[in-house]
Amino acid sequence: MSATDDTDLLIDKIDYEVGQDNIQTNIGPFGLDIHNPVFLIAGLGIFAFVIGTLMVPEQATDLFKAMRNFVTTNFSWFFLLAGDIFVLFCLMLIVTPLGKVRLGGADARPDYGYVGWFAMLFAAGMGIGLMFYGVSEPLSHFSTSFAEGAGSPDSWAPLKGAPGDAQAATQLGMAATIYHWGLHPWAMYAVVALALGLFSYNKGLPLTIRSAFYPIFGDAVWGWVGHIIDVVAVFATLFGLATSLGFGAQQANAGLNYVFGIPEGTGTMIVLIVVITGFAMTSVLAGLDSGVKRASEINMVLAAILLLFVLFVGPTGDIIKGFFASLGAYAKNLPALSQPFGREDANFSQGWTAFYWAWWISWSPFVGMFIARVSRGRTVREFIICVLLIPSLVCVLWMTVFGGTAIEQVVQDGFTGAKDAALPVQLFEMLSQLPLAKITSVIGIVLVVVFFITSSDSGSLVIDTITAGGKTEGPVPQRVFWCTFEGLVAITLLLGGGLTALQAMAVTTGFPFAMLLLLMCVSIFIGLREELQKLK
Repeated sequence: MSATDDTDLLIDKIDYEVGQDNIQTNIGPFGLDIHNPVFLIAGLGIFAFVIGTLMVPEQATDLFKAMRNFVTTNFSWFFLLAGDIFVLFCLMLIVTPLGKVRLGGADARPDYGYVGWFAMLFAAGMGIGLMFYGVSEPLSHFSTSFAEGAGSPDSWAPLKGAPGDAQAATQLGMAATIYHWGLHPWAMYAVVALALGLFSYNKGLPLTIRSAFYPIFGDAVWGWVGHIIDVVAVFATLFGLATSLGFGAQQANAGLNYVFGIPEGTGTMIVLIVVITGFAMTSVLAGLDSGVKRASEINMVLAAILLLFVLFVGPTGDIIKGFFASLGAYAKNLPALSQPFGREDANFSQGWTAFYWAWWISWSPFVGMFIARVSRGRTVREFIICVLLIPSLVCVLWMTVFGGTAIEQVVQDGFTGAKDAALPVQLFEMLSQLPLAKITSVIGIVLVVVFFITSSDSGSLVIDTITAGGKTEGPVPQRVFWCTFEGLVAITLLLGGGLTALQAMAVTTGFPFAMLLLLMCVSIFIGLREELQKLK
């Protein structure tokens, strides 16, 4: 390495350290660690949203519908294109020398073993979504393709299916489902997590979203540019979480009604959100290692038990064959599913994919920061493989086991209870056709509740970190504040339009953050290239 290279690296290091000194935190009223205007703007904005929606719920419902329709109709191509870029970027990091860089420096070693690490990233990543859509999405795509085929503007997918062909409809349905739950969403999480881990552990910057943009904006990230970035991240995280918490409340309510006869309705869901938010608050107060990690590991054990039960009690041979057939169908049809331009399948690309991508992107600040906090010591290559590829395969297995079993019940047994049921009940209808249905249904409810808790407590810790300027251990009152507001926002959205309102806010807040994620890819490349030079 030349003297000039040494000087450039030294200047680079000094710049990062000077930037860190510009972060200021202030202990405000009630013991809150207020980071400049971020806490105040985010807190007041969310408070105003809650009050405004509760005051005019009917007008809010109309507004939410219009917001979702506008974004998905006009910008579905942008979401699809961005998703493709994230996947290609992550795969590039695996196969290039940039993958040798270690988060935390060459001598860093992982803080957690593989089991604990994987349990935390997976439980935080999409637990409630897998419970909510694990049966319903494969079954929905199969049913539509089997009845109508595909290829028209109102079609469920751009894939050409044969109406009445159960095998073809099954493979097309699983290919579309895997597209929504495989590489693309986990690539979004990986981009944010890698950016935060790199610039925090290797560059010494605070663990907050603005730090990831230092190579692009320089010291401006410590001013209003950074404030805006962090506020957008807080909004995206909170509304993405609220969407998932709303789904979880609906499914838990449906399960309790199905098993115990507890009435369904908004009132019951509000009670569920309040109670479960209380449990989440307890976990938050216990901290990352004692609370969040333990809850995540318990959930992984319960999820594995339910998965293995359905696998071995259900149509085992068909599920195993279906797993590999589904992967093949996904690989074959991925180009058609992921191409962003000239789409003729508005229902699928706008109603399904654009919403999903916006939802995952709105979750990415939360999941990304959480993964970054538990991933110090991993090489970039190891990090990407574990965060991108392994969870994707687990999601494929989950969807194949639960969705494949429900499809087999329709095709082989003529049972249409799950297919005809409301979306939150479909899991329980599928389980009703297997042995020990009451017990497995209760396990399903417990899983939804604990996934609810792990999402809420992890999200509270992340939002607390952002609004405290990157401090990973903010004051207790601040953690309680954000945990409480997550529950309030979920309740508000349920009252202000239900599922439509939940989806609308996820899409609306996910759109601006998608642009930030694309810039993050540029920052990551610059940062990794600098780190790679240090290894030479």
